[in-house]
Amino acid sequence: MGITIQEASRKSGLSAHTLRYYERIGLIHQVDRDPSGHRAYTAPDLDWLEFLTKLRATGMPIADMCRYAELRRQGPETFAERRRMLEIHRDRVRTQIAQLTEDLGVLDYKIDFYNALEGQ
Repeated sequence: MGITIQEASRKSGLSAHTLRYYERIGLIHQVDRDPSGHRAYTAPDLDWLEFLTKLRATGMPIADMCRYAELRRQGPETFAERRRMLEIHRDRVRTQIAQLTEDLGVLDYKIDFYNALEGQ
């Protein structure tokens, strides 16, 4: 027996609306239902939602996430393609981190500049 959409929402940090949307667009499989017809999320569902949340937080486009989910449903024969997708995304994330690190350096420089002026 799984947990309700409200509990899945609380545990995943995603709204119930987002969970239903993810199901509708195929990011998550059609969630099983309990005897009363309510969605019943399982531990593997929550693990998948956590992974999707990480992909989204790192800027993966929804279309790429949907492609990845479709490949996942196709099974082990898609491991290489899924790995390639993640490697490409990882490279984008690393580029973003490098840019943010550079931007942070500029901010630190300006803060130090103002601290020095205020200290006079």
